[in-house]
Amino acid sequence: MNTYSIKASEIDKKWVLIDAEGLVVGRLASIIALILRGKNKPSFTPHMDMGDNVVVVNAAKVRFTGNKLKKKVYYKHTGYIGGIKEVTAGELMAGRYPERVVEKAVERMLPRGPLGRRQLSNLRVYPGAEHPHEAQQPVKLDVAKMNPKNTNYHPAKAV
Repeated sequence: MNTYSIKASEIDKKWVLIDAEGLVVGRLASIIALILRGKNKPSFTPHMDMGDNVVVVNAAKVRFTGNKLKKKVYYKHTGYIGGIKEVTAGELMAGRYPERVVEKAVERMLPRGPLGRRQLSNLRVYPGAEHPHEAQQPVKLDVAKMNPKNTNYHPAKAV
């Protein structure tokens, strides 16, 4: 039996809309990365960009578990000697671009290289509820209903 490898002309890309309000960042990012790679499709081919386009709204309202708002640190380097900068997740969420938390989490779950960069370009993240992609008729995916842990809900603590 031969392994079937999908061709570029056979790839069917759809649009998916995800409302990130109240969702846990890491769980949301792993679902988005799965969709961007195309691993949710039965015809998954590792060397092709066959994932769907993902639109994430309300990215400024995502949640962290535990003390990650204070203790999780993002680093960047300016390129100069001693130019390493750090910012905590709480500062990034309260800052000018809170959607970068979701973008970075998804970026770090995709493979590094040209294919991963191409797959990441299919992700659009918006801090508010509005997005300019209504013409593509995105299908709404309810991530909160997939698993109760996606919303950081603990039934034992609710009693």
